[in-house]
Amino acid sequence: MRTVHRHTLTVRVTHWLIAGSGIVLLFSGFGQMPMYKRYNIIKIPGLGWSSDYEITLLIHYISAALFCAAILFHMVYHFRRKEFGIVPKKGDVAGSIQGLKAMLGMGKEPEHEKFQAKQRIIYAIIGSTSLILLATGLIKSYKNLGPIILDPMFLQWTAFIHTGTGMFFMLLFIAHVAALLLKGHRPLIPSMFSGKIDADYARTHHSKWQP
Repeated sequence: MRTVHRHTLTVRVTHWLIAGSGIVLLFSGFGQMPMYKRYNIIKIPGLGWSSDYEITLLIHYISAALFCAAILFHMVYHFRRKEFGIVPKKGDVAGSIQGLKAMLGMGKEPEHEKFQAKQRIIYAIIGSTSLILLATGLIKSYKNLGPIILDPMFLQWTAFIHTGTGMFFMLLFIAHVAALLLKGHRPLIPSMFSGKIDADYARTHHSKWQP
């Protein structure tokens, strides 16, 4: 099977760092609520520590630092290389709707570049959600640095937004994984590991892309 190169090693490592730290952030974040003791998660072998606030908080901070560093690297890396193929363009909303209709057998799939219109839209949504999580998380952490006084109502809204955005991020993550499992998207999965995809698939679904 002939393949074409889609993602560099740097891109793949950055992707998995963001995904991995994001999963740990969700797990440790929900552990702050607390809910793992209530729902007997602590009885699962190896997760007895999950209801310990200090442990989950430390894990949350470490994974947040990795999450932040990976996102910052991602932004700087592609900006310096002038790689903006994943950034949304004019007409992407209409292109996404057309693509979704094609998936349901209600039309023809539009021609795509390296990234499909709906992939650019989803990237923007996940990216914006991640930045909101980072901003609100930094504010919540800032107040713990010492004798720092912030408006209680502001902190309450920050915590509310952070928690709500975290739940939305989890839904986006689940939707992202579910979308990859669809038959039409499965050929993209190998590119997250090897960086390569089937050449025939690329020619059919990304006809405007010149690798």
